[in-house]
Amino acid sequence: GIALYALMLSSLLHFAVLAFFIGCFQGSIQSLSRSYYSKIIPAENSGEYFGIYDIFSKGASFLGSAVIAAVKLAGGTINVAVACLAVFFALGFLFLRIADKQKAIR
Repeated sequence: GIALYALMLSSLLHFAVLAFFIGCFQGSIQSLSRSYYSKIIPAENSGEYFGIYDIFSKGASFLGSAVIAAVKLAGGTINVAVACLAVFFALGFLFLRIADKQKAIR
């Protein structure tokens, strides 16, 4: 929802509202993802798995920035470029649903 709200940014007030919601939810989402990740990895190898998690986190930061830059350079507005990140959130949701189904099957 926050990524799609970026499509409507047209004033400083809209940006402030966007920044507020990002600040409210980013920390909790990150802590939930780390908590879920710690539940699905073997406890004895947690250091190695969290190292991989950190590498993928850095890769995601690069990929998100690259997508925003590519869409903006292709002629889109910055609002559309930021809203393209909603695709990544949708894919993440889809992958989590698949992981939950695989866990239920086991």
